[in-house]
Amino acid sequence: MIMPRASRELLLPANPVFIWFTLALALAANLMPLGRHPALPDLLALTLVFWNVHQPLRVGVGAAFVFGLFMDVHDAALLGQHALAYTLLSFFAITIHRRLLWFTVPSQAVQVLPLFAAAHAVELAVRMLAGGVFPGWTILLAPLLESLMWPIVSVVLLAPQRRAPDPDANRPL
Repeated sequence: MIMPRASRELLLPANPVFIWFTLALALAANLMPLGRHPALPDLLALTLVFWNVHQPLRVGVGAAFVFGLFMDVHDAALLGQHALAYTLLSFFAITIHRRLLWFTVPSQAVQVLPLFAAAHAVELAVRMLAGGVFPGWTILLAPLLESLMWPIVSVVLLAPQRRAPDPDANRPL
């Protein structure tokens, strides 16, 4: 089997408990009362996209929709605003996940930037159509910060799957 260039090392299978724990932790981080600054990165969206790319059979569009509803209720936003954005974000992340894994992690960050920008544009469009106020031009920083955080999230969330570096004559991998 030909392995993608970006993942030359073999990884252990992802633990489903760890996957859902990280998603719950990202949801909790989004629920923290840090104010409503538009440039804050959406950690839940970032974690959703990461697991959509690396484990598309475990974390899909349905999970993104449910997490989006949680965020809508928390933010007292128009019901379905985050759900629509997260669902589209997850759909397109799953669509490009095979191609994305061929790139190095910094190149992946560039590849996911349009996904994050489109998700924030959908949220903004729904908010503006519902009669909300424009949050300011600092909203353009959020997708940029999310894509800059992609390498950090990749290292942290793939750490439990990395094999221990103890090859010997009987176990060369």
